[in-house]
Amino acid sequence: MAIAKKSVVWGLFAAGGTVSSFIFPALIAIFLLLSLGMVPSGLQFDTIHAFAATWLGKGVFFVVLFFSLWHAAHRLRVVFHDFGVRSDTNVARLVYLVALLGSVLTVLYLLQIK
Repeated sequence: MAIAKKSVVWGLFAAGGTVSSFIFPALIAIFLLLSLGMVPSGLQFDTIHAFAATWLGKGVFFVVLFFSLWHAAHRLRVVFHDFGVRSDTNVARLVYLVALLGSVLTVLYLLQIK
């Protein structure tokens, strides 16, 4: 039985939407606190850097960014279609290539954090 490519794309889209809907509101609230000068002790640079230097932290950051990139790529594909760009194959290749490139760059950047 052949595996449909569309189900893989929809799975990444759904996972990205779920991760984004839970993580990004929390990040917005955190950045609002930071902009107001109210930095909780757990959000100091040293604390976040120490977390990002662990494999667990790298995994968490990768999962959030990976799924968010693939979610955004699929959204952009739909937006292009809504604006009348009917070359769906080329648009799909472009947006998913950008998501793949962003995922690879995320891995390379996270591996540099020590």
